[in-house]
Amino acid sequence: MNDVMRDAKKAGERAELVSALLALAVYLTGLTLQLTGNDGPAARALFVAAYVFGGFFTLREAVATLRAGRFQVDFLMLVAAAGAAAIGRWEEGAVLLVLFSLGHALEEYAMGRARRSVEALGALAPRTALVRRAGAVEPVEVPVEQLAVGDTVLVRPHTRVPADAFVAAGSSNVDQSPITGESVPADKTPVADRAAALADPAATDPGSRVYAGTVNGSGSLDVVVTRLAADNTLARVVRMVQDAEERTSPTQRFTDRFQKVFVPGVLLLVAALLGFGALSGEPFTDTFYRAMAVLVAASPCALAIATPAAVLSAVGRAARGGVLVKGGAPLEEFGRLSTLAFDKTGTLTEGRPRLTEALAADGAGREELLRTALATQRLSDHPLAQAVVRDAPALLAGTPATGAPQAVNLRAVIGRGVSAELDGEAVHIGSLSYADTLAGPPVPPTLRERTEELARTGRTTMLVRRGDRWLGTLGLMDAPRPEAARTVAALRALGVTRTVMLSGDDQRVADAVAREVGMDEALGGLMPQDKVTEVARLRRTGRTAMIGDGVNDAPAMAGATVGVAMGAAGSAVALETADIALMSDDLRRLPFITGLSRRASRIIRQNLWLSLGIVAVLVPATALGLGIGPAVLVHEGSTLVVVANALRLLRHRDDG
Repeated sequence: MNDVMRDAKKAGERAELVSALLALAVYLTGLTLQLTGNDGPAARALFVAAYVFGGFFTLREAVATLRAGRFQVDFLMLVAAAGAAAIGRWEEGAVLLVLFSLGHALEEYAMGRARRSVEALGALAPRTALVRRAGAVEPVEVPVEQLAVGDTVLVRPHTRVPADAFVAAGSSNVDQSPITGESVPADKTPVADRAAALADPAATDPGSRVYAGTVNGSGSLDVVVTRLAADNTLARVVRMVQDAEERTSPTQRFTDRFQKVFVPGVLLLVAALLGFGALSGEPFTDTFYRAMAVLVAASPCALAIATPAAVLSAVGRAARGGVLVKGGAPLEEFGRLSTLAFDKTGTLTEGRPRLTEALAADGAGREELLRTALATQRLSDHPLAQAVVRDAPALLAGTPATGAPQAVNLRAVIGRGVSAELDGEAVHIGSLSYADTLAGPPVPPTLRERTEELARTGRTTMLVRRGDRWLGTLGLMDAPRPEAARTVAALRALGVTRTVMLSGDDQRVADAVAREVGMDEALGGLMPQDKVTEVARLRRTGRTAMIGDGVNDAPAMAGATVGVAMGAAGSAVALETADIALMSDDLRRLPFITGLSRRASRIIRQNLWLSLGIVAVLVPATALGLGIGPAVLVHEGSTLVVVANALRLLRHRDDG
């Protein structure tokens, strides 16, 4: 059905352009006859034909808007053309309708180009998929609409992925730029537990997820479908981008209200001019012609198209860059922001702790410290313990971790630490407060000082003791994303004057991360309701965006001027929650959409002032004698300038 409607719309655009070109052809023929002295019935008939071809689509649209109780500029043009015919100035009315219809057809073509850049997203997904059926030797080709959740699909090298899915077998790199805007292909590996991934696809590791419309690399993949074709990530993005066209911006709402008041006001002005001419004794034809010229001059054609063209172009460009913008309102608001508030965990940081320091105590070795911690923490499922197990081998400076001894009899002291036995010796690992409760030798002053210094820099610390010997301390931290500092610097260069980090972590941790990434302010120890309060406080000082994960930060995002969700690809909740959704888990999309929004806001303002300025100049000029023809040329020229200016957004550079 969508394809049929799209084809019908394209056919309508072509028909309008053909009609406008026919109007131009017959008008020029009639004008040629008139200039060569053959100003007779033939020339008049050609001008009437120009009325028909040039006015058909305009009349149809004007009737539809009048039935809906709205006045638009098309109505003014028709009144002016009818007035010119009434006083025998057929050539003037013809040039008005010809140029207006030609300009309108070219506007529709340009707007269609912007729409097609969005619709092209929908063509990314393949029409068919190769499904592995039970008992079949070769996969069977079926339409993607027939895919069911749980189907296993073969994705051959260098072909597009047909559905949202997870990798069950094979490995490859996948170009996700059509969905997420990421410039580097992502490595994909099979899930560890197929049943668990199918039961909860949202919890699947991103390294095993694939999306419809992305391009497989050189490896062959078996993927298991997790969403139907009508509900996959690509389909939702296309629907939301198309819906965004219907969500008007503040400027567009202003122009709509302006036209509703302005068009009747112009008609009253024309009536007043006619009355003034009658009272002054001026010939009626001269008065009527001047009134019709003023009517044309006061028609803000460019104003009607200025904002929609810019919004649609910007939304389409953002979608191709991996950013979903839900309409003109968030686009304009984001372009005027002065303050950005960030969630910390998972937004500015990687969202998981990393082992960053291993400081050995005097008389102990770093390798012994790491091997003892590794052997003990292997028995624990605590996130901090898992971070030690994951990162300690890299800190062992190439020494194989397989030779690490095995601990036994792990006992957890909730919130404080763990104890175990290693080669017959007791091992204790935990916080400084836990260490102070242990019997035996106290923590050496030097080691205590080092541990406290790590804590002051935002590290979570774990002291390690084996038997009666203190081996040292480990420092862990939810590390900032590698691109975080560059992103904050880029945002500041684009005109963001204030960056604030909101975190539920300890204030010292928040301060440490904020210093590392270059934030202006950090607020720690916040509960979700506290984040809402802080966002409200920030909004009192200026427009504020809240950037978070779209789920836990939803209340704060809802309270911000604009809510921005990170890593929304595959997440229905994040897509629905945010005003703007960064499809990839990549902070570098923020400078891209900030620059695009600011440029779109500038272009909208330029178009608005150009449109209103043309009206302000032409109205007095036509009242003083400027004819209909020159007024139409200026109006239609300005309209094409406005559209061309808006379409520049489709070529906005992505420097991320």
